[in-house]
Amino acid sequence: MRPGAPIVGVVHGAALALTVAGFGATLWNGVTEPGNALAFGVLIALGELARWGALPGDREPAPLAAAGALAYALLGEQAGSATTHGVLQIVAVVVAGGLAGIVPHIARGEGPHLDHQARRILTVGFAALCFQPLYNSGEIAERLGKGPAYAFFLLLLLVLTALCDAVLAALMLRARTGYPYGPLLREELRALLGIGSAVCATGTVMALGVAAAGLWALPVFCVPLLLTQVSFRRYAAVRTTNRQTIASLARATEIAGCTPPGHARRVAALSGAVGRELGLSGPELTVLEYAALMHDIGQLSLVDPVPEGATALLPAEEQRRIALLGGAVVRQTGVPAAVAVVVERQADPYRDQPLPARIVRTVNAYDDLAGAGAGGSLTALERLRLATARDHHPEVVESLARVLARGGVTGGVTPAPPG
Repeated sequence: MRPGAPIVGVVHGAALALTVAGFGATLWNGVTEPGNALAFGVLIALGELARWGALPGDREPAPLAAAGALAYALLGEQAGSATTHGVLQIVAVVVAGGLAGIVPHIARGEGPHLDHQARRILTVGFAALCFQPLYNSGEIAERLGKGPAYAFFLLLLLVLTALCDAVLAALMLRARTGYPYGPLLREELRALLGIGSAVCATGTVMALGVAAAGLWALPVFCVPLLLTQVSFRRYAAVRTTNRQTIASLARATEIAGCTPPGHARRVAALSGAVGRELGLSGPELTVLEYAALMHDIGQLSLVDPVPEGATALLPAEEQRRIALLGGAVVRQTGVPAAVAVVVERQADPYRDQPLPARIVRTVNAYDDLAGAGAGGSLTALERLRLATARDHHPEVVESLARVLARGGVTGGVTPAPPG
């Protein structure tokens, strides 16, 4: 059993228990205001359907569904008339709409995103629990009215809900990957400034619009988020194309016979895992990934290829010359300048290197020394530990050892773009 399985099981179990309670209470008491429930259920289902073309690693694959769920949780009135649906009915409608929307995806062989569904159920339940009892009791109207104080209350509730979602997301990633919790949480909080802020804003505006104008406000306020979603998809597609282009360029050393097949990909994957182990996230991980992919590109400028591409076995001056040649090539590719700096400095003494260069140097040396067998891996780690006086940072070597002890690269986490 995976080390993080109990935590994931607890989160999924809590979401399942809340779902069962929601359906049970709704079936027992009947659906309150079925028109509202149907409208928001259909909106959530359409939002799930709109995840067609979503890219792997998207933090929120169905933003329209998430916004619709949040809007229903914050709905206190409909065209000036008070609503009386409760927290459990909200959960039932959100789950029913989500299940209806993912049926076509399941038919295509794409299983449901259980982590996303569990997070949505728990965070929507949290928002509804904070809002509905206070609104239905009249406390909000009596104490805050409809002015700026009410808007501030909604803003505070949105911040708390977003924090709840980020904490849950980071917790589940920590359980699944074993990476440090702090950097994962910082990355989740940073992601809230993107599509997360659009989801929160749209959900709130939907709830306020329905309160003033009725259900006809829903399709009107869906349009901005749909346009934002299309823009994010295009941006993500461009980002993926750039990464594929860099990966193809990195394969040039393999095609030319300068490095063993798969060397650049192995170094990039393992460098990313070590980087996360050391607390890197977001743009830093992307720079690390690109530099690791192209760390050997300087070998294309050599007249005589390095035997088996093992630069870690060369004299220090020759390693630096190849690194500088590689940096000059990288600067012509249009990637961020930080990538070229990492490539250029990967052969410097580790005390003079930035952390990404230390990681690339150590992981490259490990892949050069390890070979294919388990004995080679153990021997490579031992040689790296013996070289920590000058060539390899001890903390990087021990982080690499921890990653390898967990079985190598674990993930499901895609680095964010630089910028």
